[in-house]
Amino acid sequence: MPVITVPKVLRERLGEEGVEALVELINAAYAHARDDTLTLAAEKFERRLAEVGARFETRLTEVEAKFERRLTEMEAKFERRLTEIETKFDARLAEMEAQFERRLTEEVARLEAKISQEVARLEALISQEVARLEAKIETKISEVKADLIRWMFLFWVGQLGAILGILLMFFRR
Repeated sequence: MPVITVPKVLRERLGEEGVEALVELINAAYAHARDDTLTLAAEKFERRLAEVGARFETRLTEVEAKFERRLTEMEAKFERRLTEIETKFDARLAEMEAQFERRLTEEVARLEAKISQEVARLEALISQEVARLEAKIETKISEVKADLIRWMFLFWVGQLGAILGILLMFFRR
């Protein structure tokens, strides 16, 4: 907020050069404080965003690893079962081929349905987690904004006090 006008009484006390110097000083202090505040807020936001992103990435990696492990276990279990069935019924393979194909198709469909359910459940959990994190980020941002407004108010109250002190000094002369 640049200083635009200076009261006549103050101009008379300080003189034109003194008033110009005071205006430049106040404007420079305001610009410096504003820049510092914006820089600090941006740094805090970037740091918090990086932390949340890292936690989310870690969680996502854990869920993916768990899913891969479970899928591998299910695949290994299915392969063992298939091998046992082939060994046991090798002699009756020709007559049971149609029945086995139907059963295999049903099993694959069941596994695909189960995998689809798990994927949908995981996607829902991820969506909930993302929504929760977004809400948390919005809360943190609003807290930072409130803190900034509070500090700005305190700064301007201090500035007003300093200006009033300077004015009182000049009026007492």
